[in-house]
Amino acid sequence: MHDDGLFDEKIAATYDDDKGISAPEVIEPAVDLLAELAGGGRALEFAIGTGRIALPLARKGVQVEGIELSRPMVSRLRAKEGGAEISVAIGDMVTTDVARRFSLVYLVFNTINNLTSQDAQLACFRNAAAHLEPGGHFLIEVSVPPLQRLPVGETILAFDHGETHWGVDEYDVVNQNFSSHHIWLRDGSYERFSVPFRYAWPAEFDLMARLAGLRLKERWGGWKKELFTQVSDKHVSVWQKVEG
Repeated sequence: MHDDGLFDEKIAATYDDDKGISAPEVIEPAVDLLAELAGGGRALEFAIGTGRIALPLARKGVQVEGIELSRPMVSRLRAKEGGAEISVAIGDMVTTDVARRFSLVYLVFNTINNLTSQDAQLACFRNAAAHLEPGGHFLIEVSVPPLQRLPVGETILAFDHGETHWGVDEYDVVNQNFSSHHIWLRDGSYERFSVPFRYAWPAEFDLMARLAGLRLKERWGGWKKELFTQVSDKHVSVWQKVEG
């Protein structure tokens, strides 16, 4: 761990290469829903990263700002068309205050799990609520813990296997933590990268929201407002700041 968190220059340089998160068919539904929730107001992205969501959202006419810990990720954002116009506060999403209020705060692609304690995740909800106007919305996109796939006593689940990349998640079901391990084959040599996470169930996030003065408004199984069911592998959840 360093001042930029886990996302240093080496990770930032290839972050957008993952078509699973950067392809137009992935980005467009997310941007459409976020623009709808912003309702003509300003939006704040926690962990804005390389701007893969913020820049197309800004092109739809939403005034977007961001918070980001990793300077290399922000440098990638700045290098893109329109990136210099987006205000980004360097800092973590738990304590950083941009001193403005927004109609929408959002946190996508499992990034809430990067906060590896319950206290930190709750503090993130409270920071989001503090940045919201009355009636504003906080949205997160996060995977449902896939523990139904774990045989009794097992701790490892593979999530990717190909010719040049292998990925496995290693679960600690007692402490509600897991680590994602990546191995890449690049230029004839192997590189390994591991990231620690904390998972939480939707009901736990709902309790965090209540403690932060938010109430659940919507929960979908995806960005196209798919029904959230017992077999959904992720949820897009929206909480609203209680007025008064």
